[in-house]
Amino acid sequence: MTKIKKILAPADMSSLCILGIRFALELAQWQQSEVVIYNVLTVEETPFPQGTEEWVATQTELPKLKKVLDQRKKMLEDFIAKEFADLIGTTQVRPEVEIGTPYRRIVDKAAAESVDIIVMSTHGRTGLAHMLIGSVTERVLRRASCPVLAVPAPRRTKRLSRRLRKAAV
Repeated sequence: MTKIKKILAPADMSSLCILGIRFALELAQWQQSEVVIYNVLTVEETPFPQGTEEWVATQTELPKLKKVLDQRKKMLEDFIAKEFADLIGTTQVRPEVEIGTPYRRIVDKAAAESVDIIVMSTHGRTGLAHMLIGSVTERVLRRASCPVLAVPAPRRTKRLSRRLRKAAV
């Protein structure tokens, strides 16, 4: 197996994304990797009208937009500190926030950062609206140029986590 040096862990800050991020952090501990915990702020969440996504994504220096990005980064840092305090001290973590369409930005970020793997939950903020797999995860799986590990819903996750721990021993 090739050494994993960098992991991208998308985070919409829902309770379901915790599974994917925790798995990414545990994998990073085992592989001694860096984890980029990545949140994409959608245009609907910004103070600009829909249909302006590409323009808004490039205007990060606008005062209003910069303030929204700074607030979201603080929210992400607080989320990480609260949910993953047990893993943060032993793993190199870098929180990032950008604007755009989540699946596109995740795929682009993975390529720009030359990540070795994307680790994400199968379902996020949209919940179980998609019966088999979340729409963002599905789109990332189809478009990513690196491997994608889709962490399943809670009842399977415990089993996968145990397997990872056994492999580390």
